[in-house]
Amino acid sequence: MAESKTVQKVQKAIESAPERKFMETVDLAINLKDIDLSIPKNRIAEEIVLPKGRGKTVKVAVIASQEMAAKAKPVADLVILQDQLDDMADDKRESRKVANNMDFFVAEAPLMPLIGKRLGIFLGPRGKMPKPIPPGADPASIINTLRNSVRVRSKDKMTFHVPVGTMEMSAEDIGANIDVVLKRVLTRLERGKQNISSVYVKTTMGPSVKLM
Repeated sequence: MAESKTVQKVQKAIESAPERKFMETVDLAINLKDIDLSIPKNRIAEEIVLPKGRGKTVKVAVIASQEMAAKAKPVADLVILQDQLDDMADDKRESRKVANNMDFFVAEAPLMPLIGKRLGIFLGPRGKMPKPIPPGADPASIINTLRNSVRVRSKDKMTFHVPVGTMEMSAEDIGANIDVVLKRVLTRLERGKQNISSVYVKTTMGPSVKLM
């Protein structure tokens, strides 16, 4: 089967990247046009499950009561109990560290108002407010899904970036991830492809290769 153009261009981006001593991420750079992002409903804010995964460790924290915390401990990277929220809110340095180190947060739904008051200032601006789940639910499946997910946020910027893999992954797998991301982004744009100015793929330190 012939390689798709997307796979060919991903391969070019990987081969064009200078060798580095760290594992580079492969990113999409999406440039929008003819859309007013000062209007919040026009902004893109999505969590997308990548079919081939992130190619890297994704850290998930759970904020919960004792019962859910017990279920979460074997699968979560960090478990924060309800009675720890006040201490975290008082320790701004620790709260910033946790917000920066974790990729996603999951929380027991009834705790969301408290989390908003105590940690909203740290999580909100980073786009990391928790995904609420019902009390008594098993968080394992949600955590495992998030480990293969990316957060796509345009905010009010016409250009935004989305990680779609790492250089350790095959160009075919990265291409599959790119297809899913672009399809979802297009569904969120009022005029679909007509709101896309251009799309590039690149490694962290490598040159950009135009996809569309």
